[in-house]
Amino acid sequence: MTRLSAEMLAADAAEPITSAGNAQLGIAVLAGIAVIVLLITKFKLHAFLSLTIGSLALGAFAGAPLGATIDSFTTGLGKTVASVGVLIALGAILGKLLADSGGADQIVDTILAKARGRAMPWAMVLIASVIGLPLFFEVGIVLLIPVVLLVAKRGNYSLMRIGIPALAGLSVMHGLIPPHPGPLVAIDALGANLGVTLALGIVVAIPTVIIAGPLFSRYAARWVDVPVPEKMLNSFEGAQRPSEDLDKRPGFAATVATVLLPVVLMLVKALVDIVVDDPENAVQKVTDVIGSPLIALLAAVIVGMFTLGRAAGFGKDRIASTVEKSLAPIAGVLLIVGAGGGFKQTLIDVGVGQMILDFSKDWSIPALLLAWLIAVAIRLATGSATVATISAAGLAAPLAEGMSTSETALLVLAIGAGSLFFSHVNDAGFWLVKEYFGMSVGQTLKTWSVMETIISVVGIVFVLLLSLVL
Repeated sequence: MTRLSAEMLAADAAEPITSAGNAQLGIAVLAGIAVIVLLITKFKLHAFLSLTIGSLALGAFAGAPLGATIDSFTTGLGKTVASVGVLIALGAILGKLLADSGGADQIVDTILAKARGRAMPWAMVLIASVIGLPLFFEVGIVLLIPVVLLVAKRGNYSLMRIGIPALAGLSVMHGLIPPHPGPLVAIDALGANLGVTLALGIVVAIPTVIIAGPLFSRYAARWVDVPVPEKMLNSFEGAQRPSEDLDKRPGFAATVATVLLPVVLMLVKALVDIVVDDPENAVQKVTDVIGSPLIALLAAVIVGMFTLGRAAGFGKDRIASTVEKSLAPIAGVLLIVGAGGGFKQTLIDVGVGQMILDFSKDWSIPALLLAWLIAVAIRLATGSATVATISAAGLAAPLAEGMSTSETALLVLAIGAGSLFFSHVNDAGFWLVKEYFGMSVGQTLKTWSVMETIISVVGIVFVLLLSLVL
C-alpha cells in the first residue's frame, strides 16, 4: 500500500492553495461538512456525489481557486483508489468465494454443532468475528441473520441474546480491522503501519466485542423481548442457502486457514519488522513482500480458489463467474472511498492541517480523544461509518506528525471506534437490523444503537489504555 508519511502531509499543508486565515478556514471546514451532511441526510444524495460537492464547497468557502480545488480533489481521489481500491476488490473476491462455496456455512455449522446453552452467544460472536474479517458488514448480515433467527427459534433462545453478539462481531471487524474500507483509508491517510494497526486492532477488538456482544446481550434481552419474526423466518426456511445446491463444501480447517491467511502474513511482517528491524536482512526482505497487504490478500484469493472454490466442486467457469460477480457490488464503495480521499486531500491543501495544529497545541484534549470526537460528530451527522472514518482521518492527519508507529496505529483505531458511535435513523444499517429482527424504532435504539455506542466507547477506552503502555 502507498503510505503517506507525516513529512509528506506536512509538506502538502506547508503550501496551501489559499491564503485564508484560521477563522475563514474553520468556517470553510464547517460549511463543507455541513454541505455533505445536508446532501446525504436531507436530500438523500449518494455519498460519492455529496463528498464531491462538499469538497468543492470547502475550497470555495476557503477562497481557493476552483481549478486548484479540483486538482486537489482529483489527486486525493486517485491516490486513495490506487492504494486502497485494489485491496477492497481483493477482499470482496475472497468474501464472495467464502459465501458461494459454502465456506461461511461450514464455519457456522461446525461451531454451532459444538455450542450448547450458555455457550451459544459466545459461539455467535466467534462466528461473526471470523466471517466478518473478509466480508463487508452488509454481506455479513445477509449471511448470518438466517442463522441467528433459526438458532433462536429452534433452540428457544432470546432473539437479542443470539443476535446482539453476531452484530457486535460484524460491527467491530467493520470499524477496527483492515481490510475493511474505513480502516484502510485511515491507515493510508495517517501513514500508519498496516501490520501494527492490525495487531493492535485485534488487541482492542477482543475485549470490545466481548463486552458489547455476549455481556451486553444479557441486558438487551431483558430490555427488548421480541419473538423471532415469523414472516422473515418463513422466508429463510423456505429458501436455500447458497451452498445447499452443492454436492460438497470446503472443510472447516481449510476455510478458517484461508480467511486468516492474510491476517497471519501481515502480522508476521509486523513482528519481523519489530524484532529484526534491519531492511537489509534477508528474512525481513521476504516478510516485507509476503506481508504487504496487496500480496497477503492476493495470496488468500489465489489459495481460496482452490481451498474454497475447487473444494466445493467449482470449475474454472464457476470461479471466474464468482470473481466477476464479487466486483460489481463494490463499485459504490470504491467511489465513496475515493471521494473521501479527495475530500481529505482538499482539507490538507487548503491549509486545514496547520489550522488544527495551531488550535490543538493549546488544548488539553489528547490527540487520540480529539480524533475520536471528530469521528463521533461526523458519524452522528452522516450516519455512515465509512464517511466518518474518511473525513476524520483527513482532519486528524496533522495530529500524526511526530507520532511513533504504535501511536499512529492507535490514532487509526481511535477514529475507527468513533465512526461506530450511536447508529440511528440516518444509518442504513439501523433500518437493516430493525427490519430483519422485526423491532420498532424504539426497540432498535435500545439494542442496536446502544450496542454500537458501547463498541465505540469501550474501543476508545482500550485505545487510551494502550497509549499509556506503548
